[in-house]
Amino acid sequence: MEFTTNIHPSFKLNGQRFNALELAQFAKELEKSGSHYEIQIGLFLQQWLDENESVIVKTSGSTGTPKEIQLSKQQMMNSAKATEIFFKLPEKTTALLCLPSNYIAGKMMLVRAMVLGWNLHIVAPEKDAITQYDNEYDFVAMVPYQVHHSIKSLNKIKKLIIGGGAISEKLNQELQNVNTEVFATYGMTETITHIAVRRINGLAKSNEYTALPNVKFSLNENDCLVIEAPEVSNKKVFTNDMVRLNSSTTFEYLGRIDNVINSGGIKLFPEQIEAKLSPYIDCSFIIAPEKDEELGERLILILENESNEISSNISEAFQYLNSYERPKKIYTFSKFPFTETGKIKRSEVIQILKSNK
Repeated sequence: MEFTTNIHPSFKLNGQRFNALELAQFAKELEKSGSHYEIQIGLFLQQWLDENESVIVKTSGSTGTPKEIQLSKQQMMNSAKATEIFFKLPEKTTALLCLPSNYIAGKMMLVRAMVLGWNLHIVAPEKDAITQYDNEYDFVAMVPYQVHHSIKSLNKIKKLIIGGGAISEKLNQELQNVNTEVFATYGMTETITHIAVRRINGLAKSNEYTALPNVKFSLNENDCLVIEAPEVSNKKVFTNDMVRLNSSTTFEYLGRIDNVINSGGIKLFPEQIEAKLSPYIDCSFIIAPEKDEELGERLILILENESNEISSNISEAFQYLNSYERPKKIYTFSKFPFTETGKIKRSEVIQILKSNK
């Protein structure tokens, strides 16, 4: 069975209207003579416009080796429509694509625009993309790094979603002072981007993630989230994310089960401790476990620091932690390995540290 792509009549790319044939030609031109990010857009548009029912998408590799998976075009359209309903983004919505299109987040901005009839402005996926243009937008998706470099320009955006990494406490505080409606998203390639969101600022801010339409949550025996989202996935998605489930459509994120540190019988979530420390530590860092005779595992802090010098500010930052959250030792690491999407490869850092002892 062939897939027929219908381009919404209101769809515009950088202010220009395209039908399917015109868009296919434009995509070929991007692939042939565009810059690197434009080539990725051209390649995906051609995939989207062909007769196949699915597209090949690469996962981010944040939880292991990046792999290629097939996603149904119909389910990608379903995801776009769920975003439209949840965020109230009708046709002629103005949106900005400032994420790379070789991953699902960038691809889905293109799909939403084509399916829902948005006017999508495309720019290079740089850290401060929004600051370089005077345009105003109804809807933008960014990673935390971009948001950090765009704080003073967020007033150009009505609704901003942030995904692809943890939002530090420092960034969270800065976002309390902007008028933009800002949301943290929860999702993955397998769920075709976000299937739950939480408001970060304003009167509706919450620590609780709320499901998008037709999404239900449950827990497995390890208190990890199980996602049932038939509109975007044919089977249940079993995650390694430990959550506090408040209802079948709401949860609070605790941390990844493979990162949990069991110290003297107390379960500690590195992500939560890192969020508390992030306003006081300027370099990249992680909280990790180390074997301990008495506690089983003890907490350590690993800093990306070529000089091996440890600032006194870091020890001062420990006062904001509970006694059992305070690292028992600090290590320095000359250069962290990162995934293509900018996340620290935790297990690799810990493994290298062990082998160097």
